[in-house]
Amino acid sequence: MTQETLLELLKIMGSASLVTIKIFVLTLVFGLPLGLVVSFGRMSKHIFINGPIRFYLLIMRGTPLILQLFFFFYFPHYVFGDTLPRFWAAILAMSINYAAYFAEIYRSGIESMPRGQYEAATVLGFSKNQTFFKIILPQVIKRIMPPMGNEFMTLVKDTALVSVIGVSEIYELATDTMSRVGSLIPLIMAGTFYLIMNSVVSKACSVTEGKMSYYR
Repeated sequence: MTQETLLELLKIMGSASLVTIKIFVLTLVFGLPLGLVVSFGRMSKHIFINGPIRFYLLIMRGTPLILQLFFFFYFPHYVFGDTLPRFWAAILAMSINYAAYFAEIYRSGIESMPRGQYEAATVLGFSKNQTFFKIILPQVIKRIMPPMGNEFMTLVKDTALVSVIGVSEIYELATDTMSRVGSLIPLIMAGTFYLIMNSVVSKACSVTEGKMSYYR
């Protein structure tokens, strides 16, 4: 492989890695708050709220993400005669999918909190919203950071799946370039990118967990 080819390859991989990072960040931006809302619905005692949420969680966690990507890309075409842009179809599918996993992690953290904390907050005059966002949620975040970190690292790798609907992220461009130049270097570079990105995610989660160590 010539130096010119290598420089071109680095440029291609650089632009593709930005797409992968965008998918990762946007999935978290939409998926994390949606997961919190879903967790409230899952904990609701009303069957008309709890029932549909349970069904949604079953579908999202019980079917492969790759099928969901196809569904959200092609469904608007068969219903409305048009399709979503490939990139945004991928973001929609991944956000809704990961929100289901985040919701169950949130729920486990919230339900693990001692009832006495709510009672103490009531005695001190805190409203329900103040109790949750100022007292409960910070402690929940501390408790759920390890499983959330696992999901974040899985999400980094799952960004490769969006290639099935034609989103040009780093995995798709790596495999296409590998076929074109006849070398494994593009694939090795893609694998190195995923490894570095997951190292950053792991370190960020560890630092966050350490900073919240006073919630013991």
